[in-house]
Amino acid sequence: MTTVRVPVVENILNANDFVANENRKIFSDHKIFCINIMAAPGAGKTALIVKTIALLKKEMRIGVIEGDTASVTIDSDKVTLAGAPAVQVTTMGECHMDAMMVRKGMEQLPLDSLDLVIIENIGNLICPAEWDLGSHANALIASVAEGDDKPYKYPNIYRNLNVLLVTKTDLIPYVEYDIDRFRTGVELLNPGLITFPTSAKTGEGFEPWLTWLKSKVADAKA
Repeated sequence: MTTVRVPVVENILNANDFVANENRKIFSDHKIFCINIMAAPGAGKTALIVKTIALLKKEMRIGVIEGDTASVTIDSDKVTLAGAPAVQVTTMGECHMDAMMVRKGMEQLPLDSLDLVIIENIGNLICPAEWDLGSHANALIASVAEGDDKPYKYPNIYRNLNVLLVTKTDLIPYVEYDIDRFRTGVELLNPGLITFPTSAKTGEGFEPWLTWLKSKVADAKA
């Protein structure tokens, strides 16, 4: 089956990429490392972000751009309570964030006073894969509760990742989940992808993830 892209879609993506490159330069000029975190709904994005902030806020200054399809502040309120400035970006029903939405969020953050910016993308495994937001890295959170077949069903989002976090590992004894099958699917799409098994509930696996983040923030400062 042949995929056909109509010119209007190509023009929209080209315009988005232009803004994304500008966003990346702004982050770099401020010596900020920015990471775009994607996941399916309920995978645990906010829980992981809140836990990350709690464990790192004494070492670095963190800001969050929260994407949501509606104008609710549930997730941004959790981030603020965790001790990080958060900006809510509403997509008005769109299934993904784009670079201009991120730009508007950036304008409301104190970039001169931050070391790390986390973008919490819309809960979706399809649309966000197509859109460059201007981050330095793309991460996916894959919950064990979703099952082990997601790399086979949603391959595009796995191809463009820099890091993968397998979350809710404390549930493995209670759900049908074949981690070897999952890893095989990931490896076929993105060989050698950095992967961190984690549990926001128990704290398992967070130290390697935090070490990776700290190294990226240090590189941005160099």
